[in-house]
Amino acid sequence: MSSQVRGGTRWKRFALVMVPSVVATAAVGVGLAQGALAASFSVSGQEFKVKATELEGWDFVQYGSVASGKTLDGKPMHAPVAVSGFSKAYITNMCQSVVTPKVPGIGNVTLRLEAGGGGKPVFAKSLYLDVSELDADAEFKNIDIGVAAGSLPKSEGKPGIQPNTQANPNGFAQRAEKAKLKNVKQKAWATTAGTFNLSGLKLRLSTDPDQECY
Repeated sequence: MSSQVRGGTRWKRFALVMVPSVVATAAVGVGLAQGALAASFSVSGQEFKVKATELEGWDFVQYGSVASGKTLDGKPMHAPVAVSGFSKAYITNMCQSVVTPKVPGIGNVTLRLEAGGGGKPVFAKSLYLDVSELDADAEFKNIDIGVAAGSLPKSEGKPGIQPNTQANPNGFAQRAEKAKLKNVKQKAWATTAGTFNLSGLKLRLSTDPDQECY
């Protein structure tokens, strides 16, 4: 490690490789002072994992879309996602991790973020999650399944289709007054929010392969 510090070159390469990881977690680490953020950015070439004891959200909507960006090798990529939206949500014991593979001179590096413990859950407003996998115990209040995505409400804080997103307005969607997900494990390409308050935030980098959230 000391030779890498003296030379400097490898740490610069490490920083360049880690940029996609930082991009993948930027929406979690920064509160964006906009209502419904336009999903017009390119996603990083890395999925990240999220685990939580509970996610309780209001004005739930879900529809299909496509996340687009580039792989770590710089090649174009497109991935199908299920976008879940909430006007507001509380997340208890949240953990997020992403692995950057084959960092020169180091190997695989895991970025792990934790927040929302100790009875102070994470709070999010105008939250959208671009999910590729989800495992949870789910409970919905007043749910409508099979709604056309373009008819989802979009007024006064009610989440609908995000602006500039690649979603078919005539495609399948669902909505509910409230959703409660327990024992959440998910893989996602992106998270966006108008406000994201992370209580007790902890961020760590590790080469230990067992530091992923699950």
